[in-house]
Amino acid sequence: MPETEKPLFGHPWIFIRGVPSLKFLPPEGPLEVAFAGRSNVGKSSLINALVGQKGLARTSNTPGRTQELNYFVPDGYSGEGGDLPPMAIVDMPGYGYAQAPKELVENWTKLVFDYLRGRATLKRVYVLIDSRHGIKKNDEDVLDLLDKAAVSYQIVLTKTDKIKAPAVPKLLAETAERIRKRPAAYPGVLSTSSEKGDGMDELRQAIAETVGIAHWK
Repeated sequence: MPETEKPLFGHPWIFIRGVPSLKFLPPEGPLEVAFAGRSNVGKSSLINALVGQKGLARTSNTPGRTQELNYFVPDGYSGEGGDLPPMAIVDMPGYGYAQAPKELVENWTKLVFDYLRGRATLKRVYVLIDSRHGIKKNDEDVLDLLDKAAVSYQIVLTKTDKIKAPAVPKLLAETAERIRKRPAAYPGVLSTSSEKGDGMDELRQAIAETVGIAHWK
């Protein structure tokens, strides 16, 4: 396989930087997909399962610990000249933790909205929803923000191993119906379990298609 067609997943990924404000954003280069979700939705675990690399995205028992945009790219690219990675994953700060001071929530909203509105290389945001709880009010607020910023997003249900298997198709259908009239929502809803590995190949395929990569494994 040529160097330009390295497998996207199952190939080592690295953390390149945390971005507490827009002035620290890396230069626009590779296409980006971002992951958003409530604190404790399992975002870090999902990213680690997605790339098959434990410990890449740090998990924490403290909700709201991540207050930066964290950038990850496949390893093995210099970043110089044309030797750029094919894509980047952006881990967005978790939202919706009850103890957050108002100022922190305002800072989160500003950072995220400015990033969403001004990042030409951002192709899609994957919004993670805990399958045990469904779409909550603070999820709706973030979907409103994405619609306002006119950024394509797709819903990904997490922790489907925690609910009974027959409930998953019904939840998928209900979730799809709830977002049907939202202007920036991608119509397909994905279901995943980081713990069991369920739905990971479907998510990898969706991401590869979003960024236009044929060889992802």
